[in-house]
Amino acid sequence: MTPGGRRKSTALFIVLGILLAGGVIALNIGWIIVNWRQAGLLIVGVLAFPLIIAGVVLNTIFLVREIRRNEQHDAFINAVTHELKTPVASIRLYLQTLQSRALDEPKRQEFYQVMVADTDRLMHTIEQVLRAGQGGSRLKQRQFAPVDLRTLVTDCLALARTRHHLGSDALVYREVLATDTPPQILGDEDDLKAAVSNLVDNAIKYSGPAPSVTVELEHTGAEQATLRVRDHGVGISQNELKRIFRRFYRAPDIVTTRVKGTGLGLFIVRSVIARHGGKVFAESPGPGQGSTFTVQLPAAPPS
Repeated sequence: MTPGGRRKSTALFIVLGILLAGGVIALNIGWIIVNWRQAGLLIVGVLAFPLIIAGVVLNTIFLVREIRRNEQHDAFINAVTHELKTPVASIRLYLQTLQSRALDEPKRQEFYQVMVADTDRLMHTIEQVLRAGQGGSRLKQRQFAPVDLRTLVTDCLALARTRHHLGSDALVYREVLATDTPPQILGDEDDLKAAVSNLVDNAIKYSGPAPSVTVELEHTGAEQATLRVRDHGVGISQNELKRIFRRFYRAPDIVTTRVKGTGLGLFIVRSVIARHGGKVFAESPGPGQGSTFTVQLPAAPPS
């Protein structure tokens, strides 16, 4: 079903709910006028009336939510299918070329580099889906250990520079620390790396052809460490600031930029940060004015 068809279906259920509620109200008022002398039935009708209205309203809300949820699932399946098929098709094409033609060594090395990059992209998509599944489950227990937040963030930035071919000016790192000792977090290092990498990758992807991203680590007290990822990209409307952390959700403004994604990155960030006892939120002046994602994590006590 096309987006236009989905919007029409949603509007149809909303209108139907309004008409049903209006019909019930009209019938109830007419019944009261006709049978005003029958006090017993009048009391029953007055008590039943709000229950019927509440049932109609809840039914309409449920139908609308189910339609939107199906839309998000369809968009997720399409995005994941594309993210899986594209690198696989690319790797297959290069392998067939290497198999059927005699190429010089520089060209072979170029093909190998492209295939490695496609493999990294494929693994990244698979890891995103697996982490999203883990984020929705509370059954898996993990042993937390002290993690050096400065080292973790700088490692993620180095990986992002390599992956997106960025210079030092495009991705800037800053520190605001009360002491020379970097903050330590009790947590799972792999999960925290995934969360930070998702924030940095999102900032780069939605910054346009000339990214300008600033990552700031702040630790001015003993209880909390703060990480901010600021970009000057497409921005986020005020109505979407909380919705973007939902599973499969992609803001309409983001979708129109045609940036590839599965709608899982920010959901993974929120799940990981919540498991570590922290919180994450987004701020933006509006579309086209960039955005700032702030992560607050409890710092480990000094050893």
